[in-house]
Amino acid sequence: MIKRKEASIVKQTLTAKIRLYPTNEQIASFKAITKEYQRLCNIVSQWYFDEHFSANQKVFQKVMYRYLRSESPKINSQMVQSTYRTVKARYDAVETQLYQHPYRYDTEVIDEKTGKHIWKSVPRTLEWLWKPVRFKRPQADYVHGSNYSFVKNCTMISLNVLGERIKVSFKADYLDDLFSANAKLGTAKLVQLKKHWFLHVPVTIEVDEWEKLRNRHIVGIDRGLRQIMTVYDEKGKTKFFNGKQITYRRKKFAYLRKRLQSAGTKSAKRHLKRLAGRENRWMEDINHRLSKTLVQHYGANTLFVLEDLTNVSFDEKNQGTRDRNRDLHSWSFYDLQVKLTYKAQARQSQVLMVSAKYTSQRCPKCGQIYKENRNHVLHCYDCAYCGFRTNDDRIGAMNLYELGKQYLAGNEHPKFELNYVAD
Repeated sequence: MIKRKEASIVKQTLTAKIRLYPTNEQIASFKAITKEYQRLCNIVSQWYFDEHFSANQKVFQKVMYRYLRSESPKINSQMVQSTYRTVKARYDAVETQLYQHPYRYDTEVIDEKTGKHIWKSVPRTLEWLWKPVRFKRPQADYVHGSNYSFVKNCTMISLNVLGERIKVSFKADYLDDLFSANAKLGTAKLVQLKKHWFLHVPVTIEVDEWEKLRNRHIVGIDRGLRQIMTVYDEKGKTKFFNGKQITYRRKKFAYLRKRLQSAGTKSAKRHLKRLAGRENRWMEDINHRLSKTLVQHYGANTLFVLEDLTNVSFDEKNQGTRDRNRDLHSWSFYDLQVKLTYKAQARQSQVLMVSAKYTSQRCPKCGQIYKENRNHVLHCYDCAYCGFRTNDDRIGAMNLYELGKQYLAGNEHPKFELNYVAD
């Protein structure tokens, strides 16, 4: 008797957004604790800057802890210690950003071959900062157990504020993950978004890793603008997710953005910032719902196949206007990919990224690759060799499904080659 190998366990971290419902008195307490925590973080940031970014947690405990406790005696001791970790994480993020954007300058030397100026890049570090990082937004970091916990049969959440601990009702996503037996809750962040209060809790759970031998479904997913997603599965069923309404709203955002940019006033700039935030949240919500729909429909042991859209443009022939070019790069395909990936992993499924080469040109029936088979105007694919005809977005999904089959058959890097070319 052959024993089936048990699936390996992988850890996955999600961020549960907990909506809090505080009373007016509790709101006042939230505002007080977040402003005080913000103030202490700015003190620690100044100290960390003065120490040339070299101070560690032990030095903080020795030099700053007692000072901060005397500076703010009502704040919880664990939260005082959290200020260093908050500041250190912010400087680490800034350091990464600086590294990703080096300083470039013109050497004023002419390249003999190209006749152009030679430019050089200098990597930037934290030493390039001429003032400490400022925490402009009130916030507070909470350590699980010490600063926050779920009470009353997980119907309320207990939180530390200045000089006391309060209980607040809540509503959260990922409830099953929050209260799962193997879930580990990390340091949460208390923030205010407009008039609402949220506690963002990182949740680390253990899930079974996807295995090839147990896979039940293969789903090819073609992403685009006219159809945000076109899905094709092993049963030959196709599902279109139309992007007409999304395109309309995206153009509306672009129109408002253009008007605000042309105004150029301080008020317009504030409105522009709020508009950008609203647009990003809207896009993220759509991607969240799309990925959730797919994962829930197909369930566990599913291989989702997506094309790698890095440096890929859509329908280059039809990019005649500035508006069209803007649209091609304004939708967050990467965000959809990320959301689908972690949702699939939580359901013991997998997302496979493959080369986008020839996926919109190859006939899924005969394998012929011929660019002119696709009519962009009529949105139709008509194979000149075998006569197969269907929607051009469906072609991409069908070919991605085929690459998924090749992967399950043992090809670790499936892709299409130019084997069949029409005369």
